[in-house]
Amino acid sequence: MELRQRDGKNIIKPVRISIRPAYRNEWDDAMALAWRTFMQFEAHDFTPEGVESFQDFITDTVLYRMFVMGEYQLFGAYDNNRMIGMISLRRQTHISLLFVDGNYHRMGIGRGLIEYVSRYVLTEEGHDSITVDAAPYATGFYHRMGFVDTDVEQASDGIRYTPMRRSILYQER
Repeated sequence: MELRQRDGKNIIKPVRISIRPAYRNEWDDAMALAWRTFMQFEAHDFTPEGVESFQDFITDTVLYRMFVMGEYQLFGAYDNNRMIGMISLRRQTHISLLFVDGNYHRMGIGRGLIEYVSRYVLTEEGHDSITVDAAPYATGFYHRMGFVDTDVEQASDGIRYTPMRRSILYQER
């Protein structure tokens, strides 16, 4: 995936981004990226209970064990081997976490992660759709990616979300 980024002098330079499954030793980097990005862009939409619930989720040792055993897939987007985006799947088809470093927003990285995971779910898991519980900050992005609401906004443990679904066969061109 090649992107173009403006530096401080308005000079456009190519940025080469790779997307691949994350290694075991990259778990902490991924969860740190999720936490930083959540706090920067999403935490204000949640109650203190919701912020605490999110932190509990990304620091849960059971979740890490599921990742190590292959039951929870994690993929990263990398700029020069530095993780700048991440997406995870649970139950083969549900996007659990999707975060992109704020310095890389609006560069197509989130789209690239969704497309990568869509191909993975279709070819490796054999499913034709993916789901997500979209945070208020991300609903517009998911709609642009072809997700449709499957229910109204909900809240659980202080976390607000809208359940959504995307047909992969329809979206893949």
